[in-house]
Amino acid sequence: MSLKQRLLAQLKKSRKFTEELLTAFKTPQEWTHRVHPNANHALWFAGHIGWVDNFMISLIDPSKTRDAPGWGERFGMGSQPVDDAAAYPPVEQVLDYLSERRATFLGLLEAMDEADLDKPTPKGAPGFLPDYATLFQTAIWHEGLHSGQVTVARRALGYPNVSGR
Repeated sequence: MSLKQRLLAQLKKSRKFTEELLTAFKTPQEWTHRVHPNANHALWFAGHIGWVDNFMISLIDPSKTRDAPGWGERFGMGSQPVDDAAAYPPVEQVLDYLSERRATFLGLLEAMDEADLDKPTPKGAPGFLPDYATLFQTAIWHEGLHSGQVTVARRALGYPNVSGR
C-alpha cells in the first residue's frame, strides 16, 4: 500500500470515528458539556477540526479555502471553548462545515501523486508541516488527540464507548 493510500485510509477512519462519536450529543447542554473548566467540548471540537482542515487546505490550494467569518476566533488555534452554545454557529452548520472541509481535503490528497507528498509546503507554513505528507499525517493525529478529549465528555454524559471500527 502506498503512502497516499495509507493517508487516505487513516483520514477516512479518523473521520468515521469522529462522526460516530458526535452522534451521541443532542442538546445544547450536551454539545457544550466539559468535564473540567479547562477542557474542550464537542461543539468546539467539531468546529476546530473543520477549521484546521480548512487551514491545511489553504496550504495546498488557497482557492479551495472556505473561510467562515468569526470561526478563527471561535475555533482556531489558541481559541478557548465557552459554555454558551449560543456563542457558536448552529450545530448543523458546524457539522456541515466539518464534513465539507474534509471532503475537500480528501479530494486534494486524491489529486496528488506520491512525488507531490514529498514536496515542501509553501513559505509561511508552520515549521512542523515541512512537506505535504506531514501535513496529512498531522491532520490524522490531531483529530485523534481531540476526539480522545471528546470521548471523555461523552462517557461522562453516560454514553457508551465508540468502537471506531
